[in-house]
Amino acid sequence: MTLRSWLLLTIAALLVTPAIYAGNQVMGEIEFLGKSKVEKTSGVWVDGQYVGYLKELKGSKKVLLLPGEHVITVRQNGYRDFMMRVEIKPGEKRVVWVAMEKGPTGVMPAVTSEVKIVVNPTRAAVFVDGLFVGHVAEFQGLGRGLLVAPGQHTIKIGLPGYQTFETQISPVARQKVEVRTNLVKSAGNSDDPLINGEKTPPAPPPDAAPPPQ
Repeated sequence: MTLRSWLLLTIAALLVTPAIYAGNQVMGEIEFLGKSKVEKTSGVWVDGQYVGYLKELKGSKKVLLLPGEHVITVRQNGYRDFMMRVEIKPGEKRVVWVAMEKGPTGVMPAVTSEVKIVVNPTRAAVFVDGLFVGHVAEFQGLGRGLLVAPGQHTIKIGLPGYQTFETQISPVARQKVEVRTNLVKSAGNSDDPLINGEKTPPAPPPDAAPPPQ
């Protein structure tokens, strides 16, 4: 390497390093804390985008946000949604303590079916008939299947950076069924309204053509 080349590389490094450092100083961080397993296994949405379950959002998966106001939503099957608005300042680290409250639940049927979820990555969110019920890892292993009422159900599994997987199941009473797949990486974020925080699909535009009969 010539002296001229070495000088050019040195100057470039000096210019790039402050820019990277400045970028890290602008972003704020949110640390999520919860007391029990209920909170730690709850799904977390930031500004309507699913980011993972609470316990894993640290280290390489920590949540970094631009300065400004953000809406935090935490969901768990059988519990009320936890919601909080936070104002993030440049370089600030905020701690959000999550406390889930029991919500109204329907009566569990006397006879159920069991669904085994075998999916990678195991941190993906699982939705049954449009409701968030947990993440994949909670339904893997001996005695850890998902119990549902016999009949038809829609299973959706999603994770940011991956294409959303959807399938239909129709188990009979006491039947065990398995949902098995490897999520496929996608170029952008999921546009699925369930993964992005909406519990019902958005209404079609006024000029949309009616569905075929």
